[in-house]
Amino acid sequence: MAGETARSSATEYAGDVTPQQAFDALKRDAKAALVDVRTQAEWSFVGLPDLRAAGRQPVLVEWQTYPAMARNPDFAAELARAGIEKGQPLYFLCRSGARSRAAAIAMTALGHGPCYNVAGGFEGNRDSDGHRGTVEGWKAAGCPWRQD
Repeated sequence: MAGETARSSATEYAGDVTPQQAFDALKRDAKAALVDVRTQAEWSFVGLPDLRAAGRQPVLVEWQTYPAMARNPDFAAELARAGIEKGQPLYFLCRSGARSRAAAIAMTALGHGPCYNVAGGFEGNRDSDGHRGTVEGWKAAGCPWRQD
């Protein structure tokens, strides 16, 4: 849509932020949480944001479950079990920003937030050689991450 901005209506979600903005907010605000909505396979094989500099760990809850990639019907309940509370700033992260945007919208609708989408996700889109993690996203921005 012409003239559309990266920031969404507050009724949908709080908007998109860069990986660096999310990381800075997590370091600055002890109540903020990074919710990584990728799959167990992605966490295990691709890596995780390293939030030790912010004194915490990412909250890991699948938005869609692998391998069928069906939406996780227990997503909100799993967030609650992980200690996420309403009124807490939430930064949602996935591979490229699509699943995390959907999660931010859904959790805003349930009264959580402000909920932000980390634009570009953890790996972002592919480069000209077909590789992820070099063009945009958490890794390309130089935000800390680890691979166990």
